[in-house]
Amino acid sequence: MLSAPLLQREEESQEFTPASSLLRAVPANVVQSIRAFRVTELQEEAVRLGQHFLYAHCAHALTRQQVLGAIAESFGFPKQFAKNYDALTECLTKVIHEVGEQPGFLVVLEQLPSTQKFDKEARENLLDVFRDAADFWSEKKVPFRVFFSFQ
Repeated sequence: MLSAPLLQREEESQEFTPASSLLRAVPANVVQSIRAFRVTELQEEAVRLGQHFLYAHCAHALTRQQVLGAIAESFGFPKQFAKNYDALTECLTKVIHEVGEQPGFLVVLEQLPSTQKFDKEARENLLDVFRDAADFWSEKKVPFRVFFSFQ
């Protein structure tokens, strides 16, 4: 039999990661391939958890600037945050944090391009921006999950 304090801690932890949750095996702050997840299921899970769902479909983009523009436009960010990786990082972290308390984020970057002007290094640099944002929100105890796919 569980003691009352242990039972209470177990119940509290279940509030954050319910056994029925689609994301039960996914860390709260991570950047990972979308793999077997479907975008519609992730969106439904974000709604169920009361978190922000940010989605960008980048298949039409060919360059770093176009990818940043697609992300900023899709997320509803002002255009100045599509200029470079530093600006995007600032918007995903400090700017949003200054708005007020956040419930969490579920981000999908779909069909990131694989082109001469947006090569493997550019994709990794972009994903590093989201990893930095995940670290930032982890320190604030706010879930920030990012799922991505490549063309």
